[in-house]
Order: sequence, then structure tokens, then C-alpha cells
Amino acid sequence: MVSLEELSAEYCPTANGMPMLGLGTWQNTDSEQCVESVATAIETGYRHVDTAQAYDNERAVGEGIAAADVDRDELFLATKVWKSNLAYDDVLETARDSLDRLGVDYVDLLYVHWPADAYDPEETLAAFDELYDEGLIRNVGVSNFEPEELEVAAGTLEAPIFANQIELHPMLSQDHIREACDNYDVEVVAYSPLARGAVFDRPEIQEIARKHDVSEVQVSLAWLREKGVTAIPKATGREHIEDNWKSLALELDREDLNTLDGIDATNRVVDPAFGPWN
Repeated sequence: MVSLEELSAEYCPTANGMPMLGLGTWQNTDSEQCVESVATAIETGYRHVDTAQAYDNERAVGEGIAAADVDRDELFLATKVWKSNLAYDDVLETARDSLDRLGVDYVDLLYVHWPADAYDPEETLAAFDELYDEGLIRNVGVSNFEPEELEVAAGTLEAPIFANQIELHPMLSQDHIREACDNYDVEVVAYSPLARGAVFDRPEIQEIARKHDVSEVQVSLAWLREKGVTAIPKATGREHIEDNWKSLALELDREDLNTLDGIDATNRVVDPAFGPWN
């Protein structure tokens, strides 16, 4: 097992410049804790931080980035435009507000958070194209898009779709979305990659964790990495941040992968009524 100190940036594989392990910040709304979590993650070696307008922590995320001794251009920073802000003018205004709260001149990736509420492909995505052309966002992303929404977006945007962020873990493999993303050359980013703790209770994951003397968390994150999927697990304390990071050193064998691929479950933990699959 590679030590924490040896897990440097060169050991963190990337997908088109996006590190394949990031820090998720959903529900990290205590400002002081959020600042500390982000700074700790960056000092540990993370170079990918994910937030959103709806998380109400962009300012704290920005302060955490500023507190860490790492140049801005070494980080991959992503945020998302909330579903009520997706009218053309609202996208432009609130995206700039996000940059101000984050204290940055640009974000590496800006997502449409949900294809719902004020989302209109022509109007919404035209605003994203404008932000892209102005250099305020380096990449355009979508989140929670099913193949049908992805097809429409790909045919509407002038900028390429860089990533689709979806719930993804061993109990929700999302094969149909991953296949569609592959067809459109779109990266897949997994939120809730630990199924909000449900990975601890799966016997198959427990067995593999015992075999490698690692945590169930590391097994799940390593499985995603083997699939070419970027994971952004939420973590607040140093212990969890470091445990997630150690997953980069775990190499699963073919037997492990077959076992994880064979989990017969559909355990969706994020399932709002406005989700496009409903």
C-alpha cells in the first residue's frame, strides 16, 4: 500500500485534466468547518473541489482554497447553477455571483444542476456558451441528465459537454447513462459515491475490504476509478478526507471487479420528484 505521503498529484490520475478524486461539499454548511475541510483536503493532495449554488457554501469553499498553500491554477474547481436560476439572464447573473463568492476569476467546470424548473435547453445553454466564450468557465457540465437530456444538450450547445455528474456507486451502476456519456465523449462524475454510507452494509464490499485490509469506502472509490469515473465523496474531518485519498493506492483485481459488478441492487439515495427519471 502506498503511504499517504507518497500519494502526490502525480499519483492522482486525471480525466482530461480533471483529477479523478475530488472533495464533495454537499451539506458542509458550517462555514468554519467547510473552510477547514477544503484546506485540509488540498493540503492532503486533493486538487479537485466540487460545490454548488444550492449548497450555500461557495464563500467558505473559496476561503478554504485561499487558506491552502496551492496556486489557483493547480486546482480544478467546479460549481453548479441551481434549477431556479436557469433562465438566460439568471444563469449569467448567478454564475458571476458564484465567482465572486468563490473569490476566483473563473471556474474549471460549471454544471446545470438539474434539467428541471427554469431549465430550457435553448435559453439555458446559450447562457453557458456565453460564459464559456468569455472565459469565465473553462468547461460546461450537466448534472442528473438522462441519455435523452444529454442528447438534446449535445445538439444545442456550441461548447463541448465536459461532464455529466450523476449519482453512481456499486448499488447504482447507471450503465445506460455511462454508455451515453461514452458515446458523446462526456466524462462521468459520481456524486454520493458511497450511497450515503450504504456501502458499509454490503457483504460483497465488506469481503473485498477485508481481503485488502482497507475500508469499504476505499473499495467503492477504487471501483469507480477502475470504471473511468471521477468520484467526489463528501468528507469533513481529516480522517475521512485521508481515507478517501488512500483509495488511489488500492488496485482491485478482476475477481473483485466481477464481484462488485455483480451486485444486484438499485439503491438510489437521491430521488426528488423533479428528477428526469421520475
